[in-house]
Amino acid sequence: MQKWIKSPSAPQQFGVLLFDGFSNHCLANTVEPLRAANTIAGQKLYDWNFLSLDRTPVTSSSGLQVAPHQTLQDARGDILFVMPSYGFRAHGGWRTLAGLRASAGRYAKLAGLDTGSWLLALAGLLDGHRATIHWEELNSFTERFPDIDTRRERYIIDRKRITCSGAMAAFDLVLHLVGQDHGQALALEVAQLFMTRNSARSHSGGAGATSGYVNKALALMQENLETPLAITEIARRVGRSHKALSVRMHAELGAGPAQVYRRLRLNLARKLVTETDLTIAEVALRSGYDDPSALTRAFRAEFGVTPRTLRAG
Repeated sequence: MQKWIKSPSAPQQFGVLLFDGFSNHCLANTVEPLRAANTIAGQKLYDWNFLSLDRTPVTSSSGLQVAPHQTLQDARGDILFVMPSYGFRAHGGWRTLAGLRASAGRYAKLAGLDTGSWLLALAGLLDGHRATIHWEELNSFTERFPDIDTRRERYIIDRKRITCSGAMAAFDLVLHLVGQDHGQALALEVAQLFMTRNSARSHSGGAGATSGYVNKALALMQENLETPLAITEIARRVGRSHKALSVRMHAELGAGPAQVYRRLRLNLARKLVTETDLTIAEVALRSGYDDPSALTRAFRAEFGVTPRTLRAG
């Protein structure tokens, strides 16, 4: 059976380079999905540091102050997220550009979020790449940097460069990275945690959008966790055969309907175990198991621990 979450050998290391005027919204949409992925997986898949040019605190556009963990010159890792947001033109001095060029040798990939693309472009790090930027700056970006293939997309991944158009797109980007690194099912669970309109968001620069009928099937599963529906009934309600639904879910989520449904029910059980005082028998009933022992077996197979052990820990 294919596991939903691919176990990493070590957590990925991300740097988040902040400048005065950065967007709280963009920052939260970048790091909160990573935090959620760690929580859902029950292990540290991702680690991140807040960075600045000189390690002095940086202040967001709305007054939130962040004390960086490191300076840019001391940091290295898998992806560097560059996040200036408002007032980005004032941050394009030689010190920023030299720091970004040097970081290209210390990070596997560089990502310009919101208006971060402008700083990467000024440093010559996007030449010959497809890229996007916040759409309010798209025309001026295109004129200023003719050697970049500028496109109006939510985000673009082109070799070792990533660019993203804004805060909401940053969430989509990070979901894509989670799915790419650890399976689409984990990305689905992260999306569901944040109650996104679609549990698998469409995006540019990655795999195709999740089918409408797969989203409908997922919604039916979520609405019927306590009294599970038969997979044949779910397929009938979304207008597909059992086989067609199974093939499509395997292709898009890496797991079939039964496995997806079971995981959703077990996620609910885990939440009830950790956040309520319900007995294990009551948890079993709430998550669609008539027999507490059946829940315990399924729970241990999925999470590597029994409900009682998890609660005691």
